Amino acid sequence: LVDNPELRVVLLFIYEAYKSGGARFLNQILEPLTNSKALIAGGLVEGVFAPPKDCCSKGAYGVIGLALSGRKVQGASVLLDQDVGNAKEAEATVRRLKAARIPERNTLGFMFACVGRGQNYYHNQHNVEADAFHKVFPNTPLFGLFGNGEIGCDRIVKDDYTLCNSDSDTLQHEYTTVMTLVHFGC
Repeated sequence: LVDNPELRVVLLFIYEAYKSGGARFLNQILEPLTNSKALIAGGLVEGVFAPPKDCCSKGAYGVIGLALSGRKVQGASVLLDQDVGNAKEAEATVRRLKAARIPERNTLGFMFACVGRGQNYYHNQHNVEADAFHKVFPNTPLFGLFGNGEIGCDRIVKDDYTLCNSDSDTLQHEYTTVMTLVHFGC
């Protein structure tokens, strides 16, 4: 992944990272990717698969990811931080994705939200962030999850440039949502 100049998007699903050594493991995964020109997004989840009992030691943690490469692949992400607390602010943040001008045809949306966000965060309103996404991108499928931490930042990966320089500390968040668009270039 690190030596791939055409790497454009990496979606990460980190599991059991709260266990002893998990934070160090996460930093070791993110640090080399941070310096790439790829869009990095994902979340910390309880588990991503049920391994056979003899597969992994008790207390194991790990990562499953999806890496997309190729000159035509494009991506963009925005961070809905802790200050975004109502539907109007959520929509305004999602509109920043629209400003990235990622083609909407052959594009998927991904939403990585903190378990602390949702209807209680938005004063008993349901689906505030997903509804904001669908209002701005009515024809783009949206996949998502609630996790125990979010990975991402405001970043655009288009053509031959990347807008956003960050370090591994600014890729890790709590009580946020990372909204991501991935265009497959077809």
